[in-house]
Amino acid sequence: MDLQDQLKNLFPDHEPEPEQQEEDANDLGIWMQEDPLLCKYEKRKGKPITIIEGYTGADSDFKILSKELKKMLGVGGSFKKEKIIIQGDYRDKIMSFLKDKGFKVKRVGG
Repeated sequence: MDLQDQLKNLFPDHEPEPEQQEEDANDLGIWMQEDPLLCKYEKRKGKPITIIEGYTGADSDFKILSKELKKMLGVGGSFKKEKIIIQGDYRDKIMSFLKDKGFKVKRVGG
């Protein structure tokens, strides 16, 4: 007898809720734009950073995207002045992630 059966015995009137599926960028309602996002590499105070800019949608959508990027890479970063700043040089990984989401990406500099 597994846990589901035990719960059904304890609460016979309870109807279980349907399981939620993993959310995709389109499911979250992130607006896809025609213009490419710009992916830059810079050094600030001697440390490498990757900057993503050029998103023309809502700031809340861009914040969701920055959170997903930081979580996927496992690094720190921030969202300031309509730019996503990621600590470290992760241009290739970020560009492939954004292309998988459906964005057009343009590499700027080096």
